[in-house]
Amino acid sequence: MDLENGKFSDASKKGSWKKALLFAYQSLGVVYGDLSTSPLYVYKSTFAEDIQHSESNEEIFGVLSFVFWTLTLVPLFKYVFVVLRADDNGEGGTFALYSLICRHANVSLLPNRQVADEAVSTYKLEHPPEKRSSSRVKVYLEKHKVLHTALLILVLLGTCMVIGDGVLTPAISVFSAVSGLELSMSKEHHQYAVIPITCFILVCLFALQHYGTHRVGFLFAPIVLTWLLCISALGLYNMIHWNPHVYQALSPYYMFKFLKKTKKGGWMSLGGILLCITGSEAMFADLGHFSYAAIQTAFTFLVYPALILAYMGQAAYLSQHHHTSYHISFYVSVPDSVRWPVLVIAILASVVGSQAIISGTFSIINQSQSLSCFPRVKVIHTSDKIHGQIYIPEINWVLMILCITVTIGFRDTKHMGNASGLAVMTVMLVTTCLMSLVIILCWNKPPAVALSFLLFFGSIELLYFSASLTKFTEGAWLPILLALFLMTIMFVWHYATIKKYEFDLHNKVSLEWLLALGPSLGVARTPGIGLVFTDLTSGIPANFSRFVTNLPAYHHILVFVCVKSVPVPFVPPAERYLVGRVGPAAHRSYRCIVRYGYRDVHQDIDSFETELVARLADFIRYDWHRTQHTSPYAEDDASHSNESSSERRLAVIGTVAFSGTRGYGIEESVEPASVSIGFSTVESVTDVIEMQAMGAGAVERRVRFAIDDDDSESDVQTKMYVQLEEELRDLMTAQEAGTAFILGHTHVEAKQGSSILKRLAINFGYNFLRRNCRGPDVALKVPPVSLLEVGMVYVV
Repeated sequence: MDLENGKFSDASKKGSWKKALLFAYQSLGVVYGDLSTSPLYVYKSTFAEDIQHSESNEEIFGVLSFVFWTLTLVPLFKYVFVVLRADDNGEGGTFALYSLICRHANVSLLPNRQVADEAVSTYKLEHPPEKRSSSRVKVYLEKHKVLHTALLILVLLGTCMVIGDGVLTPAISVFSAVSGLELSMSKEHHQYAVIPITCFILVCLFALQHYGTHRVGFLFAPIVLTWLLCISALGLYNMIHWNPHVYQALSPYYMFKFLKKTKKGGWMSLGGILLCITGSEAMFADLGHFSYAAIQTAFTFLVYPALILAYMGQAAYLSQHHHTSYHISFYVSVPDSVRWPVLVIAILASVVGSQAIISGTFSIINQSQSLSCFPRVKVIHTSDKIHGQIYIPEINWVLMILCITVTIGFRDTKHMGNASGLAVMTVMLVTTCLMSLVIILCWNKPPAVALSFLLFFGSIELLYFSASLTKFTEGAWLPILLALFLMTIMFVWHYATIKKYEFDLHNKVSLEWLLALGPSLGVARTPGIGLVFTDLTSGIPANFSRFVTNLPAYHHILVFVCVKSVPVPFVPPAERYLVGRVGPAAHRSYRCIVRYGYRDVHQDIDSFETELVARLADFIRYDWHRTQHTSPYAEDDASHSNESSSERRLAVIGTVAFSGTRGYGIEESVEPASVSIGFSTVESVTDVIEMQAMGAGAVERRVRFAIDDDDSESDVQTKMYVQLEEELRDLMTAQEAGTAFILGHTHVEAKQGSSILKRLAINFGYNFLRRNCRGPDVALKVPPVSLLEVGMVYVV
C-alpha cells in the first residue's frame, strides 16, 4: 500500500492474486462494516407496524424476495459493475463525481480557476480536449448558470445526507446489536438496560476517536470476517433445519404476491426493506483506500453471498414461527447455545461499522472545507504514515451528542430505521443523477444510455424514497431537518466566499502601483519575508494596499501566496507550487500559488515556510538560467508579453528523479508548456513547468536543447551569475530575519438594496459562522508573534 497517498499503487493493482485477496480482506473492515450489520434490523423494521407476519408466509417470502433483488440490483449491478468505474484518479464519492463533471464541463463555481490547473497530471480527462464532443447536454449545462448552482446544491444535499447518516448509523447499529439482550432478560429490565448500554458504547466510541483507527484498525477486518462467517453459518443452519425450500422465495413472483396482498401497507414497509443496502455507498466513497478489484472481489464473493444466506436463514426460521411482530428480530433465529457469542460479535461488528461511517463523515467534511463549502474546522491527522486518517474534534463531539440524543429520543429500531432509510436513499438518488451526467460528459456515451441508467435505477430508488417519505412523522423528519440545517450553513459559507473573491477581484491594485512604491513616497523596505495571503492568482490584493497605506513599509522579500483547491483528489507534491515574479528581479517580489486537491493533507506552517523558501530558491535559479541562455523561445516570448511592465510567467517548481544529460525542453501549444531543467548548483534536479497564455492560433511545436557548461565563462553570464547569487543571498538573509504572515481580518456586509434573504445570509449567517469558527490564521497554524492582520470590510 502506498502510505503517502493512501491508495494502492499501479504495481499493487497488477500484482499477484494473493495480493488481490489480501487487499480484499483488508477492505472488509473499512468498507463493509455498516452493510454487513444490516441483518440485525431489516426484518424488525419491516414488520414494525405496516404489515403482519401471517400463517401463509406470503409476507415474509415477499420481503425476502425484495431484499434479494434490491441487494442484487443496487449494490451489485449499480455500484460494483457501474459506479465504481467512475473513479477520480482512484477516488470515489459524491465529490469525486462532481470533480469529474467540473473537469469535463465548465460548471464549477470554485473561484480562482486557471488554465494552468489543467496541466496537473491528475487532471486527466476521459477524452482529450480535441476529441471530446460538445454534446447538447454539455452546452446546455454550461450555458445556464442556474444549473451550475443547482448541481452544487445537489452535491451538497448528498453530502449533508452522508453527514446525517453519520449520526444515525452508529445509533441504529449499536442499538440493534445490544437489543439482543431482550431475549435474556425480562421486558421491564430490558427497557432499563439497552438504552444505557448503547449510550455507554457510543460515548466510548466517540471518546476514542482522537487516537485514530490505525492503532486498532488491524482488528477491523477479522471482526467483520468473523461476523460474515457467523451469519452465513446461522443462515445455512436455519435453512437446513427449518425450511430447505426457502430459496423459492427468491423468485420475483413473490414480490408481486406480497404487494397484491398487502397493498398500501406493503408499499410503506419498503422503508424498512431498503435498510438492507445501507452502507452500499461506502463501497464507492472508500474507493480511494483500496483498488476497484479488491472491493469488487470482496463484495461479489463474500459479502453478497453471506448477506443473502443470512436473510434466507432468518426467513426460513420465521416461516415456521408465526409470532407477533414484536418478537421478529435477528436474535430469535439464533440458537440459544450460541446466542451470547453472537451477541458479542454483533456488538463488535456494529462498532466497526459505526467507526467506518464516522471516519467517512470526517473525510467528507474535510473535502467540503477544501472546496470552500464548509466553515473552517480543526483537522488533526492521527497517523503520520497513512493518508486520510483524520479527526475533527468539534464534529466528533457534535456527532456524539446527536447520536445519544437520537438513541434516547427514539428508543426503538423503527424510528431510527425510518430516519436512516431516508438518508441512505437520498444519497443513492444523488449518486444516480451525478452518474448519469458522468456517462454523458466523461464517458462520451449517448444520452440514451445515461437516460436508461437514470430511469432504471432511479425508478427503483424513487420507489423506496417515496416509501421513506411516508414515515416523515415517524422519524424520517430527522435527516431532512439535519440536511436543511447543514445545507444552509454550507451554501451560505460558499456563497459568501464567492462574493468575497469577486470583491477582491474588482478591487485589486495594479502592478504599476506596487512598483511605484519607494522612499520617494515614504515607503520603506524592512528585513525579512512578508507572505501576503490572498485568494487572487493575479494582481495585487486590496488588503496589501490597505496595509501599506496604514503602515508605510513592507518586507524586503515580498511573496503573494494563494492557497487554492483544484478539482482533483490529489496534486502531486512536485506540481504543487506555481511560482513567478511580480515585477522585475530587483524588486524581490514573487507570486506563489499553492495547489491542493480535495483529499490532500495541508502542510503545517513550519514545513510550508521551509518548502516555500526552497521553491523560491529553485525558481530563482531556473529564472536566471532561462534568461541566461538565448533561445527561439525567448524571441517568441517578447511578442507575447512585456515582462518589465507586467507579471512574469508562472512556473511549476518541484523535485523529481532525473537522469541523463542536463537540459530542458519547451513545448509550445494551446496547452500550458512543460519544461524540465537541471542545475549544477542544486543537489536534486528540479522539474519546471512553465505556464503561459498562448494565442488562439498558436502552432504546436517542441524545442529541446541542452545547457552548455562552457558558456559560463562569458562576461554576460558571469554578471548574471553574480546577480543570481545576490538574489539567493537576499532570500536567505530575509529568511534568517524572520517571516511575517499578512492575512486579512474580514467583515462582510450586504450592500444597500440587497434582498432581506441576502442580508440575513451575509450580515448574520456568514458573520456568525466566521466569528465562531476557526480563522485562517488558526487553520494555517500561524504563530501569533508572526501574524499581521489587516482589517477589511467587504461590501458584497
